[in-house]
Amino acid sequence: MNVSELTIRSQAFLDGEFAPAASGRTFATVSPRDGRELAQVARGDREDVDRAVRAARRAFERGDWALAGPAQRGRVLIRLAELMDAHLEELALLEALDTGHPIGDARAVDVPNAARCFAWYGEAIDKVYGQIAPTAADALALISREPLGVVGAVVPWNYPLIIAAWKLAPALATGNSVVLKPAEQSPLSALALAELAAEAGIPPGVLNVVPGYGEEAGEALGRHPEVDKIAFTGSVAVGRRFQLYAGESNGKSVSLELGGKSPQLVLADAPDLDAAASAIGWGIFYNAGQTCHAGSRVIVARSIADELVALLQEQAGRFVPGDPLEESTVLGALISDEHLDTVIGHVERARADGARIIAGGERCEPVPGGAYMAPTLIETEDASLPIVQQEVFGPVLVIQPADDVDHALALANGTRYGLAAAVWTANITTAGRLARSLRAGTVWVNTFDAASLATPFGGMKDSGHGRDRSLQALEAYTQCKTTWISLA
Repeated sequence: MNVSELTIRSQAFLDGEFAPAASGRTFATVSPRDGRELAQVARGDREDVDRAVRAARRAFERGDWALAGPAQRGRVLIRLAELMDAHLEELALLEALDTGHPIGDARAVDVPNAARCFAWYGEAIDKVYGQIAPTAADALALISREPLGVVGAVVPWNYPLIIAAWKLAPALATGNSVVLKPAEQSPLSALALAELAAEAGIPPGVLNVVPGYGEEAGEALGRHPEVDKIAFTGSVAVGRRFQLYAGESNGKSVSLELGGKSPQLVLADAPDLDAAASAIGWGIFYNAGQTCHAGSRVIVARSIADELVALLQEQAGRFVPGDPLEESTVLGALISDEHLDTVIGHVERARADGARIIAGGERCEPVPGGAYMAPTLIETEDASLPIVQQEVFGPVLVIQPADDVDHALALANGTRYGLAAAVWTANITTAGRLARSLRAGTVWVNTFDAASLATPFGGMKDSGHGRDRSLQALEAYTQCKTTWISLA
């Protein structure tokens, strides 16, 4: 499929139908590939969010989804996964154009993984059991989990389809109705997904999509008194706002995944330095570093620092920025010119702070008008610098030498984030001690970014709370009920 054959849905999806914003306003979604406008998208605001939430509430109370048997809901989610696979080319092209993600990755990773998520929860939901509490013989106490009601899902622009699936699949599997608010930079795949969901058999009102700006549609969703939960992935600052919105409205629950500054600890006895360097390169340069748990810090034993830096320079040279629509591209565009300016600003400040720029740090333009940046390596011993402490969200790797294992651990835990970390060592005792001591939701040993839908994903400290993926995610979209039956 080429761009000229692509159908772009640009209206909100409300109560089973596409509709313009109530105000009639639109906003432009622009491709970071070349700066061209892709579509004028409905600019949802408070009124549109209210329409979506009311449709979701009606659908929930109607019960044709919420009260359906788990196996019935599961079959619909599996059918949705099949439709996503059938529309792989369309969905992959939408992701590549809207986000600058290389088309090869969108085709091989983004769309298949999102589809697999719906299928996984569809297959799992009728295998989740309630409990019977231990009571005296004159009573029967049943413990069951019921859907919350209306869930507001707010997802970011870096992996729009995958992260939407992480929220929607468990929420829908457990019987909730959902209002999805995609990032204003990347709304197109969410609207295509809504159409496929309706075709799969999800009833009207059960899944609604309201594109728009965060301060309009996002805040309205967070403050709506008929929303029972917000599931959010994004920045720390916006996550804190959703907690505020919840507290100032109906006290709805809020789960947050808020990014990171994930360290990779490479110790002197690392079993394979070439493998470590390759994993570090992919861990930071994949998707141009725009990954929540990107391995944006390397903490390396001083005795092997020079050798590892040389290997990392080789890795950086392999990630050449290119056209996202070319099959050979491994490093695509950043999401926008504005974000590129921010990332470059981080590098320039690090330079001014005395950090050593080993490679990159400059803009590129493989496609005229696009937002591209060369892979960047920075070295510093000053752990207090903003380049070490702040999430950059770009293809920028910070290298910190460490004197010993304890120093490496202190550096690793020395930021406010705690999403992920990795340890490279041949000593299983050291690996176990560090894995237990690292304040991170996921710790890898001698690998990076290995994942499964069966394992939960989420963070500690300022990286948030709550978990996506795995059976644990089902608990986030349900509430526990006790039914006490007297047998006396």
